[in-house]
Amino acid sequence: MGFGNIKTKDGQKQLNDFLADRSYIEGYVPSQADVVVFEALSGAPPADLFHALRWFKHMSSYKKPEMQSWPGVKQPLGNYGPKGGAAAAAADSDDDDDDDDIDLFGSDDEADAAAEKLKEERLAAYAAKKSKKPALIAKSMIILDVKPWDDETDMKEVEKSVRSIDTDGLVWGTSKLVPLAYGIKKLQISCVVEDDKVGTDFLEESITAFEDFVQSVDVAAFNKI
Repeated sequence: MGFGNIKTKDGQKQLNDFLADRSYIEGYVPSQADVVVFEALSGAPPADLFHALRWFKHMSSYKKPEMQSWPGVKQPLGNYGPKGGAAAAAADSDDDDDDDDIDLFGSDDEADAAAEKLKEERLAAYAAKKSKKPALIAKSMIILDVKPWDDETDMKEVEKSVRSIDTDGLVWGTSKLVPLAYGIKKLQISCVVEDDKVGTDFLEESITAFEDFVQSVDVAAFNKI
């Protein structure tokens, strides 16, 4: 189904609902999908559509050259957004057919040994099918503000140090320098973490350990994926 005309109120509400549990249009980092949807808007969504407005403000913080470097290939607007329609209905129908093929209990009249054996085989097949479904891994998108000591701090070294933190369940994303005051700039960097493996305390402690470069670390945004 995808997005329709997101310049309209209904279209922007659809975008807001879609972003209720997402940080980006596709995946865990900004991509050309975000660029297509952002360019299709005529301006900021209204304040009551706060998920769409949060995403719009985040996109607005990037300059066009940065957006052009994001991964992906631009597609028509209708290719992005909520999935549905005939394809989804067909998929649901296929799933229903699969479950219908599995008779957990068989007929009440099947009391002989052959029927019992068939029922056991069906139960085993059903259990095997369910066991193959992957477990859901809880993840979060975190944006960190890393502040240096002064304007003479080498921000390239700051970013290099931050990205050197490597652990299971942590993936670094995009970054940019944001002006503070008196010529000082902070590093704003995003990452995706597996909630059970990496927390904000670990990130803050690991980054502030680079005490020659880093004065402090703040969590600028924290969103469940």
